[in-house]
Amino acid sequence: MAHAAPASGARTGGARTSGRGGRARTGPTPNVLDARTHRMLRIVVPVLLGLIYGYWAAANRRSGGPITGWNLLFGFLTALVFAVVLIALLTVAPRLRRELHAAAWAVFIGCSFGFLYSQTGDSIYRSVGNSIAVAVVTFIVFFYRFYTREDAAGHRVH
Repeated sequence: MAHAAPASGARTGGARTSGRGGRARTGPTPNVLDARTHRMLRIVVPVLLGLIYGYWAAANRRSGGPITGWNLLFGFLTALVFAVVLIALLTVAPRLRRELHAAAWAVFIGCSFGFLYSQTGDSIYRSVGNSIAVAVVTFIVFFYRFYTREDAAGHRVH
């Protein structure tokens, strides 16, 4: 039986096809949230992540012991510093070239991991070694991501 072929540029299963070769190309993703919600989430998400990080650091520090006032203060101060640094990184890092962009994220994630690990009471050498390993892996992954999606000046390639 013969079936009708889709016309050039017609929609087929969510992707549009070009006239030659039938190669599928997708359009831009739909923007579900408005600009106001995006501005709010740029603050709310780092604050929530900071609270989780602060709780985690405080829990590591007390090693299953009782929760004290100093432990709560430590957790909230850790959450505040984490959230402020993350907001600054989210603001500044996209303006950097891809190498520095990846390095900034690697330093942030490596230091964050190293600080959490140091609160467990293990050796400082082990904490530094593990955080350097995490930072190196993070740099490789993020550099690859930015290298494949940005030009040399750090502008997104569509």
